[in-house]
Amino acid sequence: MKKLSHDEIASKRSTIENIHKAKKIPVTVILNSIRSSYNVGSIFRTSDGVMIEKLVLCGYTPHPPQKEILKTALGSTESVNWEYVKDAREAVLEYKKKGFKICALELTSKSRNYYEVKKENFPLCMIVGNEITGVSQELIDLCDFSIEIPQYGIKQSLNVAVAYGVAVFELRKIFNHA
Repeated sequence: MKKLSHDEIASKRSTIENIHKAKKIPVTVILNSIRSSYNVGSIFRTSDGVMIEKLVLCGYTPHPPQKEILKTALGSTESVNWEYVKDAREAVLEYKKKGFKICALELTSKSRNYYEVKKENFPLCMIVGNEITGVSQELIDLCDFSIEIPQYGIKQSLNVAVAYGVAVFELRKIFNHA
């Protein structure tokens, strides 16, 4: 085994044109009032890696072309479909109308483990909330279910971009193998 060089890695990389034509997993993600531009950039980069259909940035979530997002996203703002919609509730209702199951990445009285999502839950619209307050009750009330990532230490949550990465890569696995 040898570590691949940057050129070897780059030779396997897709192009922007091919990425926009490629089949994506049927997951749209609503980011509601995320505070940190760096978290948003990280979420863009993860979204490219898993190839979701779309990011919908809502509330006061920063959006491109903010310098901090671009720095962390490393070009993925060009490869990931995204839009800004001020009102997250409006965005959720639009995806409900399109037949998406709505899911919050949030601890609730009825949340299930993130790896218990079923193939029949796709197409899926996952709501990711603010770093401190999470997903609002108003949006949870519109959800079909919620998922959580079990915590085994003293903390009850992960950084929002990390939690998103854990959950969305598992959604990809579930969709591909179910």
